Amino acid sequence: MKKLTTGLLVLVVSSSLAVANAQEKKDTLKTKEIEGVVVTALGIKREKKSLGYASQEIKGGALSDGTTNTGNIAAQLSGKVAGLNVTTNNNFGGSSNLLIRGMKTLGGGNPLIVIDGSPVNNSNTQEKNIDYGNALSDINQDDIESINVLKGAAASALYGERGLNGVIVITTKNGKGKDDGSWGVTFSSAIQVGFIDKSTFPEYQTRYGAGYSQKFGTQASNGLNNANFNADASWGPKFDPNLLVYQWDSFDPLSPNYGKATPWVAAKNGPIKFFNNPASYINSVTLEKGQKGKNISFTYENMMSDGLIPNSHLNKNNFSLKVNYDLTPKLHSTFYSTMTLQDTRGRSITGYSNNPMTGFRQWWQTNVDLKDLEQAYLANINPNVASAANNYGNVTWNRKSAANGAAAYWNNPYFQAYQNYTSDRRFRNFTYAQVTYDLLDNVSVTGKVSYDRSNLMAENRLAVGSLPQAFGQSNNTIGSGYARRDILRTETNYDLMVNYKFDITDNINVSGVVGGNIRRNYFNSMYASTEGGLIVPGIYALSNSRKSPLAPDENEYTTQTNSGYVTASLDFYKKFYLDATWRVDQSSTLYAGNNVYNYPSVTGALIMSEILNTKSWMNFWKLRANYAEVGGTADPYQLVNNYRAAGILNGVGIYNSILTEPFLNLKPQRAKEFEIGTEVHFLRDRITLDFAYYKTKTINQILSPLPTSAAIGYTGKVFNAGRIDNSGVEVQLGLVPIKSKDFTWNIDVNWSKNKNQVVNLYPGITNLLVNSFQGGVSLNAREGEAWGTLVGSDYTYLNGQKVIDPNTGKYLQNPNQVIGNTTPDWIGGIRNSFSYKGFSLSFLIDMRKGGDVFSTDMYYGLSSGLYKETAIGDYRDKDVVLPGVLPNGTPNNIALSQFDNSSSSGYKTQPSSAFIYDGSFIKLREASIGYMLPKSLLAGTKIYDAKISIVGRNLWIIHKNLPYADPEAMVGGGLNSYGWSIGAMPTTRDLGINVTFKF
Repeated sequence: MKKLTTGLLVLVVSSSLAVANAQEKKDTLKTKEIEGVVVTALGIKREKKSLGYASQEIKGGALSDGTTNTGNIAAQLSGKVAGLNVTTNNNFGGSSNLLIRGMKTLGGGNPLIVIDGSPVNNSNTQEKNIDYGNALSDINQDDIESINVLKGAAASALYGERGLNGVIVITTKNGKGKDDGSWGVTFSSAIQVGFIDKSTFPEYQTRYGAGYSQKFGTQASNGLNNANFNADASWGPKFDPNLLVYQWDSFDPLSPNYGKATPWVAAKNGPIKFFNNPASYINSVTLEKGQKGKNISFTYENMMSDGLIPNSHLNKNNFSLKVNYDLTPKLHSTFYSTMTLQDTRGRSITGYSNNPMTGFRQWWQTNVDLKDLEQAYLANINPNVASAANNYGNVTWNRKSAANGAAAYWNNPYFQAYQNYTSDRRFRNFTYAQVTYDLLDNVSVTGKVSYDRSNLMAENRLAVGSLPQAFGQSNNTIGSGYARRDILRTETNYDLMVNYKFDITDNINVSGVVGGNIRRNYFNSMYASTEGGLIVPGIYALSNSRKSPLAPDENEYTTQTNSGYVTASLDFYKKFYLDATWRVDQSSTLYAGNNVYNYPSVTGALIMSEILNTKSWMNFWKLRANYAEVGGTADPYQLVNNYRAAGILNGVGIYNSILTEPFLNLKPQRAKEFEIGTEVHFLRDRITLDFAYYKTKTINQILSPLPTSAAIGYTGKVFNAGRIDNSGVEVQLGLVPIKSKDFTWNIDVNWSKNKNQVVNLYPGITNLLVNSFQGGVSLNAREGEAWGTLVGSDYTYLNGQKVIDPNTGKYLQNPNQVIGNTTPDWIGGIRNSFSYKGFSLSFLIDMRKGGDVFSTDMYYGLSSGLYKETAIGDYRDKDVVLPGVLPNGTPNNIALSQFDNSSSSGYKTQPSSAFIYDGSFIKLREASIGYMLPKSLLAGTKIYDAKISIVGRNLWIIHKNLPYADPEAMVGGGLNSYGWSIGAMPTTRDLGINVTFKF
């Protein structure tokens, strides 16, 4: 992979230099000064050349024109920004995790999202094995003019306690309309269809059927065998078409095979037949009008999507309005509001339990036909026949016995999809109003109020007839139930700022902002469920509870942060820029004495091309450096004990035990960063290069809880402790190998490498548990290692040889060993864009090197005999002597019989380290072909612009090391996006057709 990437870059750079030099004299376009304006922190507009820190702007068209609409703009940033690691899972409507310049806090963290200078919520919601997505998916991508990624502390210092993990600044479009001042109308329509990438789904063996050993179970009265239908593995008897066997459907009265023994053969329709081809339909219309001093834009978008699994559907409606209006020549106003209404049904289950994908990847019988299961469900769910006798339609492949049709381990996957589905409704509104008054020619005052509100109501169903499972508040094992979660989040920001700009001399000026902010956040969550099952099947309501429901689990808090800030930017002769910022925050989640803290930054930019007068060949060269501090405050309820109700016992209210000790002297966590960099443009911008090096130290980590001895009455304690260091480099390279009147070829390359280290935790503690995985592996922050250490069992070694247990013939395992790390070595992307007259072509290669992944699917699936590796040749029919040595150093000579004991390559014989895989990948992430219809063709119509495009996403996984799964497709967002492959949905290759008309 390294050789491929390096060779490709060398070829591109060398060819670009040659062509650019050959064409330089032919290029008649005027050289442009590097004075593009970008939007930075607090919505402040700056000349890009004056910035003393790294940031990267992505235009709205570059986000959306070259790919299918994912419904989540975060996913469409993948591979486009140096230093930004985007992890996108395959959950229907699920989360995309964003990480800028490495993990800075022990508990993880995402960058702050800002729209037109106002912060918005991007929290990820995941509970009860359901990923409800992150709030960034509510943003209508048609509204986005540009996104500017503020990567380092100096860029985000003006956000103080919220700037620790970087900032993503979104700027929305203003209304433009037609040149004659009349209304303009833009209509866009897209159809997208997904096709499963088979490299991300298991390849099953087709030689052996159901069972844990190569023997049939019980026999029927006529002497024929019953299949091992109560087993959820495929380590059973060898297939033989001449052998008749009573299988699961032989006992279903509504099956055509009822009472019949059928040939013992592999299923014609395997689990891949369970999935649909997901389709999406996106339609939007924009009305806009603009002229000097006033403009308006209104957009409506509707997105309807069907998921991979049956009975999954998402319907999202997004409305947005933006108005800019000059009330007087000196008084300017802006109003923006967006509202999202989303209904989702059938989100995919994540993790281990009750997830059909876990069954398909780990515990399955290769003799089971999916289409037979579908027919069994459709026949038995009929209200005229559904009853306790047929589990109310849940006729499944792993019945407990010939006489007992209850599910042993897994529901019928169609029953699971159509009866045990989840549903949720989300309402989102973000609104701001802003007024600016030009007090003087060089002084203006801005007042702004923004309000962000999201409501989520999520429902979870367990239909009567289901396999009993842990459910609801009590987490008791029951066979039916209903639960709902209601979450309300709001954030209100009040801003007042004064913008100033003064000329000290003709060539020296100072500009900046003095301002203040009041931020209030409110959160309310309520979870309630039935207990003991449902009284009436199919009625999903809390009142339909067999037993008295527990008191709802409620959580509520209000927090406030008061802030003041000041900035000063000095411009010396357009050759040297010196900036300084200072912000002070006061947090309501810390005690007085620790709740007021400040964050400084200082940056410098030196325009060397102006000083050395190199414009004839190097039209722009900037050196920059900065130092800054940012931080993060505590979550609510970390200072004092807080009690959670646990119901009523004999008329007396009872409360859960307090297991985490609060910390009165809690301080905000703080990051200090130093950065240097350069930006160079050669040959009239035919070659551009941006390089940055940074080093960050994060201290006073807020650990909650820090593990303690239970002897003191608590199992954990809130504490300030720990230090994490990050250092790295980022490179952006732009090349224009060919540029003529009709044809242009652009190449954009980004590459970044981050080195992370947990320097220390707390005296006496060298490891902090972050997450636990099924299969005995954990995600950790371990002293001296990079964040994301994977800990689990490893082989025991003697002189470099794996040691065998002489009593079992299996490997001796060494527990609690470091077996991997989720941190990637580097990430990068290469985009090629071509344009010829009205045609355009582009494609993006997205890459990640390193970042280990533990596959629970392979851990179990190899042992259960699902995968093709377990049935090669006489693999199952011969004794196996595992390679290694006995404890005395002699070669192992103890044979294992695989006839009865299952795979020697699965979890029963191998430690968890055997299932750690390199998470590297190279993907053809995006591709598009577009055609802009010529104006002559549109003459005589009301259409003045028309474009049609064919777009694609995830078209080809060029390289990966993780078998049968996408190395990107982790469990969910947040901490669940690191290092755990289990029961993931397969990746789809998405193709779409987009048409856009402007009237």
